Amino acid sequence: MSIGNSPEDDRPSIGRALQQARIAAGLTVEEVSSSTRVRIPIVHAVEQDDFSRCGGDVYARGHIRTLARAVGLDPEPLVEEYDADHGGRPAPTPAAPLFEAERIRSEPRRPNWTAAMVAAIVAVVGFVGFTLFSGEDEPSNTAQIAEGSKPDKTAAKPTATKPSDPKPVPSESAIAAAPRDKVTVKLSAERDESWISAKDHNGRLLFDGLLLQGESKTFQDKERIDLVLGNAGAIELFVNGKQVEDRFRPHQVERLSYTKGDPEAG
Repeated sequence: MSIGNSPEDDRPSIGRALQQARIAAGLTVEEVSSSTRVRIPIVHAVEQDDFSRCGGDVYARGHIRTLARAVGLDPEPLVEEYDADHGGRPAPTPAAPLFEAERIRSEPRRPNWTAAMVAAIVAVVGFVGFTLFSGEDEPSNTAQIAEGSKPDKTAAKPTATKPSDPKPVPSESAIAAAPRDKVTVKLSAERDESWISAKDHNGRLLFDGLLLQGESKTFQDKERIDLVLGNAGAIELFVNGKQVEDRFRPHQVERLSYTKGDPEAG
């Protein structure tokens, strides 16, 4: 008695599925490599289900997502199949409150010294004006006590002090309270979703997952933050309070490293 194959046995492998979709889309390996920035040897290796050249599970998932989108496939079923074949995805390390998105932006509210100064000036001017008007209302015979004397009308009048200009408001493109003795990185998926991976200087995984459109993540370390961006063109990047102006292409995989001071890609 023969045993029939299950539907899962007939499903093509990850590499075979990517290769079939590429051929069906009329694309060559060179064209896929050019559009995704994934090197030609790695494209060939992935299509042969050889993920050893990807550099690890994190990069392998990123390459699968990038190549799948380039040939018109939904990447999530392929990534799930990869995780099932390679022991599953590691659970993300719980982020401390310091690494949670946007919480690093909070800072103590400072006193509004400009408003206090203006209020003090108004009070002084009002008091002087009241004194002057009160002096004019006194009876005229008061001036006759000292005969021949007249009030000195050339007395100096109070000079109104011009309020100091308000201090400029920090730009919204900067990350509030970014300390100079640490490296602070903020990622915002403004144009599309993007898969990202972030590690600290010890190689500890801070985040590995999908950043949906409109979401942001902020990471901080005392020495260095290492990043992998699966869809770099969708990301707006801020490092140590400054926006990184590099424009990456959609679905481009980028590996970046930042330290303290002015942002410099590693």
